[in-house]
Amino acid sequence: MRRLVVFNHVSLDGYFVDATGDMGFAHRTDPEWDEYTAGNARGGGMLVFGRKTYDMMASWWPTPAAARANPVVAENMNRMPKLVFSRTLEAAAWSNTRVVKTSPAAEIRRLKQEGEYDMAVMGSGTIVALLASEGLIDELTLVVNPVALGGGRTLFDGITKRLAFRLTGSRQFRVGNVVLTYEPA
Repeated sequence: MRRLVVFNHVSLDGYFVDATGDMGFAHRTDPEWDEYTAGNARGGGMLVFGRKTYDMMASWWPTPAAARANPVVAENMNRMPKLVFSRTLEAAAWSNTRVVKTSPAAEIRRLKQEGEYDMAVMGSGTIVALLASEGLIDELTLVVNPVALGGGRTLFDGITKRLAFRLTGSRQFRVGNVVLTYEPA
């Protein structure tokens, strides 16, 4: 059975986007971090997005600039199957993307029953909060970035009940990022 993994950056004060909706704070890099992200990108699976994150990713990864900046990640992001939840997007131009207009929870439940590769949600806070509330997240990986934003949006905006997780792993990087991995408690 497929698992649903969430991979997101957050600031020290708990925001995954700043007050303007930007997540540029998460673009810290060094060779160790680049190797880690390239290793993650080599995995199989399906990428899952909400509309805003999809638009941001689709505007960068298929470009020649992305291929020059991070060729391994760009190649894999473009190759992997992608799912975007949107009530307004009519068609997706990014390769291997399917638009789903129905319930994200129902579609993820269905997809978990088929296939062997995991699904990964990146960004997409509204989708994360909805799927977490439905008990559909199997693993939560947060990259804590050493920056305080002072405002923005938390990853779980909109949840209506307490969600408990237990730490299953951690890793510190020289660039200052700390990766924390959780699963539902």
